Amino acid sequence: MSALFGKPLSVANVGLSSFADAIAGAGAPVARIDWAPSGGTPQSALAVAQLMTDPAVDAANRKAFDAYLSADPVLEGVGIAREVLPGMGERMLLHSGPPITWEAMGGAMQGAVIGACLLEGWAREAESARAMAAAGEIVFDPCHHHAAVGPMAGITSPSMPVWMLRNRTQGNVSFSNLNEGMGKVLRYGAHSPEVLERLRWMGTTLGPVLTAALRQLGLIELKPLMARALHMGDEMHNRNVAATGLLYKRIVAGALRSDRPVPDIAAALDFMNGNDFFFLNVGMAACKGMLDAAHGVPRSTMVTTMARNGTEFGIRVSGAGDRWFTTSAPVVSGLFFAGYGRGDAGRDIGDSAITETAGIGGFAMAAAPAIVQFVGGTPREALGNSQRMAHITLGRNNAFTLPMLDFAGTPAGIDVCRVVDTGIEPIINTGIAHREAGVGQIGAGITHAPMACFTQALAVLAQ
Repeated sequence: MSALFGKPLSVANVGLSSFADAIAGAGAPVARIDWAPSGGTPQSALAVAQLMTDPAVDAANRKAFDAYLSADPVLEGVGIAREVLPGMGERMLLHSGPPITWEAMGGAMQGAVIGACLLEGWAREAESARAMAAAGEIVFDPCHHHAAVGPMAGITSPSMPVWMLRNRTQGNVSFSNLNEGMGKVLRYGAHSPEVLERLRWMGTTLGPVLTAALRQLGLIELKPLMARALHMGDEMHNRNVAATGLLYKRIVAGALRSDRPVPDIAAALDFMNGNDFFFLNVGMAACKGMLDAAHGVPRSTMVTTMARNGTEFGIRVSGAGDRWFTTSAPVVSGLFFAGYGRGDAGRDIGDSAITETAGIGGFAMAAAPAIVQFVGGTPREALGNSQRMAHITLGRNNAFTLPMLDFAGTPAGIDVCRVVDTGIEPIINTGIAHREAGVGQIGAGITHAPMACFTQALAVLAQ
């Protein structure tokens, strides 16, 4: 047993040690590799096997994935949240992530709620706003329940201007608030006078300039713009430099032909030019529109939402209706700004993981090697992240290609079964908010969607 055809026999044993014992007893060297099926429990492994061999599930996944691939989001304009968001109430605030109560909110989201109350004139000072929220005088609902998304706290109040997008293929609409820039901003829980002044200016000046510019331009097709930005070094979550520049070029032309006052146009263009994240919210809404087109296909195991509210991480799955599968949101590991560390960080927060759900962001890190300077790691690891995500997705999106991978499409269509079967959690690169309201962003890093969300979804899908 120690030789085969005159050559030394070397054996690697994977899994059950009893096989290795027998081989070792016969005198052959054996390397013992500790391994177990990644499905977790026998019940999970059985559910994966049943779903992945079910022709009806396969057909449902092809239908959902094809709907996502064929979606054609276009930017139509800018409107006021209360006027255009479906189901938006007058005393309602939309937030990121799955449903949450005031008491369960972390510091950043509570701070953003307070700021929105002050912005809307529902309260005159922070303590009154806090009392209103605690007394149940405000309705809180996820952005995702209103065809919308918002980064970090995601707070969207009735008077805010919002991007309006439409999917020309399936006809669904999607929305997002406007990006405030960096520093002390509402989405990180800041609500000082300068934060509120900027938000009011966005409503009275920036929004109308964008509205007028888009009226001149007509529809802006977003998938070609996003594809071009990927080729220019963006991954469309933490790096939107190229996409912002491409959108800026379009907006300039429309704004200069509009009837808005020249000082307003100049101020709006200066603001856009100084905010490299300006496109983020547009890209998020585009991803939302593509994924909503794939939602609601019975039997499909394709993930259509990943989102965090600073307390819980949640996913939704095409074949499971509007049910959320949630677990505790992780604390992100990454690179912290000077003076801050992991102990200062709040739990992961924001709807911006819709980018990874749609196959960009962390899934497209191979397109953006420079992103590692912001979130940590190396260019080789960024390349590996994009390659590894192909093991948990239904296919590739050839509208979004990765030059570093010979222009292969980005891996897309996260499959609950493949996640549980491989044990590979979807990667997300994201900003890190301080655990206290108003401090703002303190770093950026890489995290993963928790496996518990997927095992919960699997159990429901297998019923």
